[in-house]
Amino acid sequence: MLNDKKILICVTGGIAVYKAVALVSKLSQAGANVKVIMTESAKEFVTPLTFQAMSRNDVYFDTFDEKDSRVIAHIDLADWADLVIVAPATANVLGKVANGIADNMVTTTLLATTAEIWFAPAMNVHMYENQAVKRNIATLASDGHRFIEPSEGFLACGYVGRGRLEEPERIVELVKAHFKPKNLPLTGKKVVVTAGPTRERIDPVRYISNFSSGKMGYSMAEAAASLGAETILISGPVSLDKPAGVKIVDVESAAEMFEAVRAEYHDATIVIKSAAVADYRPAEIHTQKIKKSDDDDSVIELARTTDILQTLGEWKEDQVLVGFAAETENVIENGKGKLQRKNLDYIIVNDVTDPGGGFGSDTNVVTLISKNGTYHPYSSMPKKELATVLLQEIVQEEGLDTNNDS
Repeated sequence: MLNDKKILICVTGGIAVYKAVALVSKLSQAGANVKVIMTESAKEFVTPLTFQAMSRNDVYFDTFDEKDSRVIAHIDLADWADLVIVAPATANVLGKVANGIADNMVTTTLLATTAEIWFAPAMNVHMYENQAVKRNIATLASDGHRFIEPSEGFLACGYVGRGRLEEPERIVELVKAHFKPKNLPLTGKKVVVTAGPTRERIDPVRYISNFSSGKMGYSMAEAAASLGAETILISGPVSLDKPAGVKIVDVESAAEMFEAVRAEYHDATIVIKSAAVADYRPAEIHTQKIKKSDDDDSVIELARTTDILQTLGEWKEDQVLVGFAAETENVIENGKGKLQRKNLDYIIVNDVTDPGGGFGSDTNVVTLISKNGTYHPYSSMPKKELATVLLQEIVQEEGLDTNNDS
């Protein structure tokens, strides 16, 4: 998404400069071409060499140090950038730019650029709340500049409050969203995905669960986000990296997953239920560890959990409801039956005994069955690729691709 995007990072003097190093690194890893300008104060915290290593580009800090005699450096950088981010943005630089002061390479370049400028403030909580700083922020905002609000937490000065530079991962997500094409098929639509297993506690050290890795559900969420959707991923306990641009809601039990889905269901466009939810839970959850007995066999009484997919089918209005069926025999017949019983629009069925797919595998072999009776079998392919193919097929069949001119 960020391939060939030209991002200029302006680093000003504050302890949060160390986060700017991580920001440059993560943007570069995401494919962006990143260049850095530093103030003299910023160099007191981190050397230019560090940013040079992270960006693999020259680092600029002296207005009069022209690295290329064919151009004027600060004008060339101003014209080069697709996006300019000031991180960290100190109270000092906010005041200078708000009042048109250009006394170093950062402020001179900011006044010269026509690219969009984002400010990511970082400072002491009382400085951030100072009326002069607020006026300068208001002036810059009225001039059309964007602010990445600082988060709350423990500050380097010892105070606790708002003033921490936003985390680099979050800033990268915002940059990706900024450059995301605006005519993607699911732009403006909401997709809710459930993934992974649930855990039903027996006592403080034991639980009932299953072998679901969550890989297929995470791939579906990543595919939905890449197609432009506002994506909510409701995840049971898994050991997977969080997909970029996706809101994660972590849950453990079937009851928690049901409540999380219910909270997101009413305004969803597509709901994809790929989680392997436990059908049963212990009728009683013991507060102390159950001790082993040599006298007789222990019996755990089970109670049914809420059938989330069945309930969503009963509640369904305009949502496109997609279920998964992990089967070991009569795969198509069982999938069709589940689709009809639970009032689904689509069901994705797979034989978990197939060596090309199943729990924990990086590939899958599935058949997409629609309520209209159409079948689309897919041979073994990586789950990430398969997720995109499946979602594109559903979007096309439902006529949801209204954002493209074609």
